[in-house]
Amino acid sequence: MTTSEGQPESGHNGQAANGYLPHEVEWEPVVHEQSPLTPVFDELTRQRTAEIIARYPQSRSALLPLLHLVQSVEGYVSQDGIRYCAEVLELTTAEVSAVATFYTMYKRTPCGEHLVSVCTNTLCAALGGDDIYARLSRKLGVGHEETYGDPGSRGSITLEHAECLAACDLAPVLQVNYEYFDNQTVESAEALVDALQRGEKPQPTRGAPLTDLKTVELELAGIFPDLAMAVQGNSMSPETLRGAHLASERGWVAPAMPDKPPVLPDLPEKK
Repeated sequence: MTTSEGQPESGHNGQAANGYLPHEVEWEPVVHEQSPLTPVFDELTRQRTAEIIARYPQSRSALLPLLHLVQSVEGYVSQDGIRYCAEVLELTTAEVSAVATFYTMYKRTPCGEHLVSVCTNTLCAALGGDDIYARLSRKLGVGHEETYGDPGSRGSITLEHAECLAACDLAPVLQVNYEYFDNQTVESAEALVDALQRGEKPQPTRGAPLTDLKTVELELAGIFPDLAMAVQGNSMSPETLRGAHLASERGWVAPAMPDKPPVLPDLPEKK
């Protein structure tokens, strides 16, 4: 027997009723049978899983792309997806969950056909990013990582505010399924969302032609059903190249690398 605190009941001689001292209690391990791979993921997904895992010397290194693969099937990382990744990589569900909840690209609730990410970091916010996010939030009636419409349905949109989309020279910016729409205004952002709701796919300012979130997740997993289309689109902007053009026009060049590296001072002795 045990006491209310969970300790074995002791006899008059200080021993537990089962003959063990309290600090010598042996607990029986609880062994769970391995659950079968969830049927949510079909044979094609499992073939793609094997292809991704084969790219890495250590199978656990495939976890990040496999989480994207899960999202390409379900539109988010579900508990089934967590278990699937854990089983194929021989990890614990705790290890997979720790990764899936650390990175913001892995969503834990079902997403819409499109993910609209509005940059609200300092420069974008000051130039209108906060106003853009506020307008879209009111228009769609949703907040951060919430979805307008039935998740995955045509014209459904998940809205989020994003921390720095690395396009400060084109601020304010937003992304649709991680493709850039630069130099936005409140009006242009609202028109973009209107087009997405109608089922249209406007051309991004830079990057590949717009598809949908599940297709992009498959590409992030390293599977490209149409690689030729995925690499189409402009990848540069005049603002980004302005410094290089000025340097060329004015003959600015960086100093040549020396034939020998400079002599570094000696490291101080350890005490």
